[in-house]
Amino acid sequence: MKPANRPTALVAEDEPLLAQALQAELAKAWPELDVLAVVGDGHSAVREALRLLPQVLFFDIRMPGLDGLGAAAELADAWPADDTPMPQLVFVTAYDEYAARAFDAQAIDYVLKPVQAKRLERTVSRLRQALELRNAASVPAQDALASTLAQWRKLLATAGAGGPAAEPGTPLRLIAASEAGSSGNTIRMVPIDEVIYFEAADKYLRVLTANAEYLIRTPLKQLLTQLDPQVFWQVHRGTVVRSDSIESIHRDDIGKLTLSLRGRAEKIPVSRLYAHLFRAM
Repeated sequence: MKPANRPTALVAEDEPLLAQALQAELAKAWPELDVLAVVGDGHSAVREALRLLPQVLFFDIRMPGLDGLGAAAELADAWPADDTPMPQLVFVTAYDEYAARAFDAQAIDYVLKPVQAKRLERTVSRLRQALELRNAASVPAQDALASTLAQWRKLLATAGAGGPAAEPGTPLRLIAASEAGSSGNTIRMVPIDEVIYFEAADKYLRVLTANAEYLIRTPLKQLLTQLDPQVFWQVHRGTVVRSDSIESIHRDDIGKLTLSLRGRAEKIPVSRLYAHLFRAM
């Protein structure tokens, strides 16, 4: 059982020596912090975070299976929809100098591998301040959740770049894709105006129109730089939909959103991270 009024944390790091080093430096920089668990993969991170409900998460960005980005996205959707505040999220990264500057420019916290005591002290200072402000403020639960989700969206976007930001390209007009289920020997030129949504699936990206399904190998985050953000909206970590194809939005009894799209029978789930797009609707 965690002692009352002591901050708590969970560490997800797949390299045991680095996990030990982070714990040792945290013990020096933040002696009152209780590290409730240390796990080595994203799936365990989600499971243990939901079980222990820590106040701070230290997630390695690159882990086998489910990485830190995927774990954070899953946790955002699965976090209890009660008054339990979502945790402060800090990414542990071996990224280069560019990525460090990108995090700093967004005033977002990260821990660089190998652990640097001075940088960790700055992160701890920010975390202390954030927790103190949250405990002192009487903010409605829904407002606090919306604020935390906004912070997580920014952090996931920054961490997901993984290098210099891609320059926005000329908006796509055609997509060269193979038809799903075919041998792949025939390439179809699919007009972007016919695409209803994109969905990540294993090594491919599914391209769905009203009457067909195609496959491309372009990663979703790369494709996003070539799509008009006013036309195509990301509604889930692996899903981007054409906004003018949205026919209706359904909210279930626990607040989960799903979309009905013109021309497609399946329902598209909306991640909690992107539910703000439909708040006014």
